[in-house]
Amino acid sequence: MKQTILNGILIDEQTELSVDELSQVCASSTEYIIELVEEGVLEPVADHAPSQWRFPASSLQRARTASRLQHDLEINLAGVALALDLLDEIETLEARLHRGERSDNH
Repeated sequence: MKQTILNGILIDEQTELSVDELSQVCASSTEYIIELVEEGVLEPVADHAPSQWRFPASSLQRARTASRLQHDLEINLAGVALALDLLDEIETLEARLHRGERSDNH
């Protein structure tokens, strides 16, 4: 039986990442993270110079998904932004539907 060792970083919701940290964890360039901000895919916590940007932990998943969409489906950044917004909307609607189903059962 083949064993695989996985390494990971545990990040809580209060964690904020710098541009360099986010690019390192996403295995992308700082320039790519800046492009994601310019396209509206990511939003830094405060509007400072890029070297001072801080991102909420949720940006990590969003940046990784953006990278996969671009790489796997060859979608441009504008398309990535739209796709992520639609995925967020689906998630919100599914959560509302789930809450509605639970309240109907009580």
